[in-house]
Amino acid sequence: MNFQPQIKQESETPIDHEQMRVTSIQFESSRSVIFSGVPILKNSYRINSGKYFVTIKANPDALPVGPAKGQHWKISGKRTVQAVDNDGYLMQQHLYESPVELECTLPENGEQLIEFFASNKEFRGIGESKARALWQALGLSLLSIMESDTPEARNRLQGILSDDSIDALYQGYKKYKNLRYANWMIKRGIPASIQHRLFKHHDKNSIEAIQDNPFLLCTLGMSFQAVDNLIEMGHFELPKDDQRRLNAALEFALRKEISKGHTYSAQSELRPNVRKLLGENDLVSKCFKAGHEKAQFLLNPETGTYHPLAQLLMEATVAKRLQALVCRNNLYDSVASDAYRTAISGLPYDLTDKQVEAVTTCLDNSIACITGGAGTGKTTVLRTALKAFHTMGYEIHAIALSGRAAMRLHESIKLKTMTIARFLRSHPLECLDEKNSKTLLVIDEASMVDLPTMYRIITHIHPQVRIILTGDPDQLPPIGCGKILSDIVESKKIANTMLDIVKRQEGSTGIPEYSKMINRGVVPKDLSTGNIYFHETHKSDITDICCQLYKQAPAESRLMAPTKKMVKEINKKVQEAVNSKGKQLEFRLGSEDFYIKMRLGDSVLFTQNLYDKNIQNGTLGKLSSVKQTQDSYGEVTLDTGEKVQLTQAVLDCMELGYAITLHKAQGSQFPRVIIGLTKGRIVDRAWLYTAITRAENELHIVGTTNDFVAITREPSNASRRNSHLLNILSSDHERFLDNVHCAKIKDTPG
Repeated sequence: MNFQPQIKQESETPIDHEQMRVTSIQFESSRSVIFSGVPILKNSYRINSGKYFVTIKANPDALPVGPAKGQHWKISGKRTVQAVDNDGYLMQQHLYESPVELECTLPENGEQLIEFFASNKEFRGIGESKARALWQALGLSLLSIMESDTPEARNRLQGILSDDSIDALYQGYKKYKNLRYANWMIKRGIPASIQHRLFKHHDKNSIEAIQDNPFLLCTLGMSFQAVDNLIEMGHFELPKDDQRRLNAALEFALRKEISKGHTYSAQSELRPNVRKLLGENDLVSKCFKAGHEKAQFLLNPETGTYHPLAQLLMEATVAKRLQALVCRNNLYDSVASDAYRTAISGLPYDLTDKQVEAVTTCLDNSIACITGGAGTGKTTVLRTALKAFHTMGYEIHAIALSGRAAMRLHESIKLKTMTIARFLRSHPLECLDEKNSKTLLVIDEASMVDLPTMYRIITHIHPQVRIILTGDPDQLPPIGCGKILSDIVESKKIANTMLDIVKRQEGSTGIPEYSKMINRGVVPKDLSTGNIYFHETHKSDITDICCQLYKQAPAESRLMAPTKKMVKEINKKVQEAVNSKGKQLEFRLGSEDFYIKMRLGDSVLFTQNLYDKNIQNGTLGKLSSVKQTQDSYGEVTLDTGEKVQLTQAVLDCMELGYAITLHKAQGSQFPRVIIGLTKGRIVDRAWLYTAITRAENELHIVGTTNDFVAITREPSNASRRNSHLLNILSSDHERFLDNVHCAKIKDTPG
């Protein structure tokens, strides 16, 4: 988030160190924190012949604990002296932005400790009188009592505090019990986010754990190179050929391949990455030997490919469940036939032969797929099939990955829908009748579902729950590893009806036909046709042309670009073009005024999940109020019409949303889409095809013909994504079981 103080800067002064007691928290989010306090050292106020206060601005990852009133902090780094008008009284502020060193300490004398307990919201219910009673009775031994939550320690607090207050005391102290370890790690460059995960698993033994194996930090999110640097700097001791280092290098290299979407790696891909980490060829061989002994991977002796154990077991579990459902087919009986006739009787038009086949296939199989491109009738088929299932008394659950996709699904089928994330947080899905299963799960936009998500879905439902997957396997593959829908379709082992006929209607936009050509790798004869407009544009002018096109119909338009950099640039230009006079989002924190570069009426996008606010990553809305109240900084109206107050958590994950990346748009459609097209690493045929199919009525493509042709003719990146699920589904059942068994018992390969 980009915010700036509206105060006057006077001078910048180097300083060795300063100590302060926190008196206010002005801003706190996952990206930035601002807090202020007063100096602790005697005669501090004599500096520059006036009173002053200290303000710290830092990344939360650089803090051993979150700031709270009453804490003591030691700061070292460059400070900026600023003049601040505090309700008519001019004061000096010593501002530290990203200090070199920050250390938090607990107060060490009675009055400071009393104030710390009384003012810190972590210690709910411990006011000044209770805090003073604790100090008078226990003195500094109070800190050691709080270190250990035992019956003996609690007995010493009895008579001074009630049971509820004792609980509050220990609950509040949880944040500080590892403080000395946190300070130690911050000084060594271990981010706070990594520390939190470390403390969760190792608590007081955290330092001992990472001293025994520094590369434990890699499993918590640090890079292999960063941990290697800590060792080179002398913070830890570990020989270069130590098995712990070798195992970590292999694990890191495997994870890098997984982050690219692969579920397994070829030797030609994996070995260079390991060599780059370790630097020595002889260590690479030792690394793979150590990895095999630890069962980090399963080596396929036939192909020479390396399969991370976790990914292999997820693929095996998903395949086993799907194959079990395949065995329960031939379900289209007289009851299903009657339900089908009821479902089609209410249709205002006749289904095509392929659509009839799709509906009856869903009714005949425990698992079935409805696939096809835009305009082929997937929604019509699904709606008809679900009407038949409803007639037969089925309990229907419909889910999609994104919030917008779930909302569109609800509008299409008129049944309750939810996001996959919400579904997985609910109770596991059981069958109403195990002998005659009448529970159905619909997974819409299944091309967006990755392997870990599919694994969680199928282990969250009863084995006899029937499944329908819908989607377009040719769209952009999932962000995570695997390509579930594509593998299922390609295996030909699971019932799938591919709808491939675009039903041209009067006044057709031409978008479905156009997208179908792109998907086949065919460059349309006319790049501009129907409601599709191609704008030949030099690369340096793409963002300007996109902005001009948006201005023609702002209410109907959504811009899409391949990179975050281009998205940011377009958003900045569009805001200036269509909303330069909108009232700016400003708010007052403590003695300072801040502003964010967003204005009343701006289109906004959310980049994190806030389930309590019904906000998912990719949710869109409009900034509908910039009036600050006691509880919020303004208001956003979501695309659903729901209004959300701008708390710090909401503000922290909000950015301009005139332009968005395609991943944020997948699963959604918009009346008018403008695509900023440039050739790049992530922009391939599937990207262009998916972007085009986001448009409902009108499409504008801005770029060069050369880029458009090259992108269309080149095969999609997804075709090069390694996924073993296809191999498992395509092989016979015995071989499938052998693969899983081999992984579980750690057999020696080859």
